[in-house]
Amino acid sequence: MKDLKISGLNLDIAWLDKDQNFKNIEDSLRETSADILILPEMFATGFYMNPDKIADRNEETLHWMKKFAQEKNAVVTGSASICEDEKFLNRFYFVEPNGNYYFYDKRHLFSYSGEDKKYTAGNDKVIVNYKGWRILLQVCYDLRFPVYARNNGNYDAILYVANWPKSRIDAWQTLLKARAIENQAYVFGLNRIGIDGNRLEYPESSFCFFADGTDVSKTDNNIVSATFEVERLQEFRTKFPFLSDRDKFTLM
Repeated sequence: MKDLKISGLNLDIAWLDKDQNFKNIEDSLRETSADILILPEMFATGFYMNPDKIADRNEETLHWMKKFAQEKNAVVTGSASICEDEKFLNRFYFVEPNGNYYFYDKRHLFSYSGEDKKYTAGNDKVIVNYKGWRILLQVCYDLRFPVYARNNGNYDAILYVANWPKSRIDAWQTLLKARAIENQAYVFGLNRIGIDGNRLEYPESSFCFFADGTDVSKTDNNIVSATFEVERLQEFRTKFPFLSDRDKFTLM
């Protein structure tokens, strides 16, 4: 287990244009070096509720992510609309440089936008082990459900990818910080920026919080970076062993 450098791209997503978004990401991250690169929720298209029009049917986004991960020698993460077995899923991919990948299908679908009418909810909680770090994968609206993200001593960090608009941005920042504190984990929340095809505005609002609630992220030219520090996290959990006093309920 070693320290991990994480970088996320505050991406102004080109509405419904996969090729343009792939190009914009490659250009934006050309000089960025990190262990893990994070992209927003539905980074290839924007958060669009007509999946029949945008969903990958031949793993187009995954193929691009594999290629980009190999080129950057880094994990590439982010979610995409996909069609599988005649169902639409909001799938968060975690793609390693060697081509191996994991995925998490968004559990909590955003009924306010009608996502629950168009997409199918995932059933599996996914924790990826990468270079000794145990990382929980989550998508946007999942953030509002702390029981689902409860740390049972089985993860060290959470990655959230989102399209979280300006009108509710205080909740986004507050809940990210709360998830870090209550779970004694690093929490990296990567949001998009700009204005989408529905005229919703997204301000720069990506953060990485340490387990005590401290914002440890830095932003430069739309790149948000932080380092997951092994010793710092271990020392904090040893000094304040709050997780050992957690309620012993289970979920799923």
